[in-house]
Amino acid sequence: MNLSVASVTVAYNAASVLPRQLDALLRQTRPLQEIVVVDNGSTDGTGRLLAERYPEVKVLRLSENCGVGGGLATGLAYAAPGKRHDWVWTFDQDSVPSDDALEILLDGVASLGDLDGELGMVAPLPVHRETGTYYPPLLWDDGFVRPTAELLSQPIWFADLVISSGCMVRCDLVERIGLPRADFFLDFIDFEYCLRARRNGYKIAVVTGSQLAHEIGSARKVRFLGQLRVWSEHEPWREYYKSRNITYAAWWLHPSLRAKRFVIRYLARHACGLLLFGSNKPTCLKRLFQGFWDGRSATLGIRFRPDGPSPRSEEDRADAAENTEAREA
Repeated sequence: MNLSVASVTVAYNAASVLPRQLDALLRQTRPLQEIVVVDNGSTDGTGRLLAERYPEVKVLRLSENCGVGGGLATGLAYAAPGKRHDWVWTFDQDSVPSDDALEILLDGVASLGDLDGELGMVAPLPVHRETGTYYPPLLWDDGFVRPTAELLSQPIWFADLVISSGCMVRCDLVERIGLPRADFFLDFIDFEYCLRARRNGYKIAVVTGSQLAHEIGSARKVRFLGQLRVWSEHEPWREYYKSRNITYAAWWLHPSLRAKRFVIRYLARHACGLLLFGSNKPTCLKRLFQGFWDGRSATLGIRFRPDGPSPRSEEDRADAAENTEAREA
């Protein structure tokens, strides 16, 4: 079957990193039918770059930064129910697929068959280029469960949670379960979408032969209790969304005592990591606890943006001023 595949990339101020990805998409051994970039209100010349160097790319321009949630929802709405592509290959702006990545993913789809219409997503194995660390897809049992080494070694296996970057989403799935949540803005958007797909009976396949160069935060190796670990550094505003959205999921979307206990332990461990390895400890910890509080109270939407907090309170503006002073010191 000759499947129609479009890629959708959510980009925000991505002029310095986007060409590596777009060049890789244009080099695919199995050509894409359409390449789409959602320009999420960029102010760094991303739009000009796309117009001058990539006229073949379809650009959907948003008037402001709506986050990964809003950008991904816009792109999927255009490519799936809008243009009726069979599969939509979604990306963050800094991920780079190998030249044969799409061909390997589609070979995986062909080998699995239709699974009676249950195959909803197909994902590669993301890897951090500098550290060589894999970001393995996860299983979900009222909390994250890492796959076993035996499972990871299989050429194709099934997961519950995959990151959106590099993942192919079936058009039928989008039409049935809807779009990703724009009110999450950033983080856990892909995991929530996966849980929604699994709840509706769809399977998520991982094709380990297809690898994706991907970065989550500014990763570096650190030593803890005699072992080398990878620590990903995030800005305070992102710590807020990471905490808020997973808390909201455990309290409101998939509520159970086990899930709530998992989230509390997960955030407590992350808080300890911030104390040990973080570079902006006080503000990051404050944003983490704010996120936990807002998640429990189901307060969603855009509270902080990458270029600073929304003008919600004097306290938030004071925090922004403290961050600026600390950076300039």
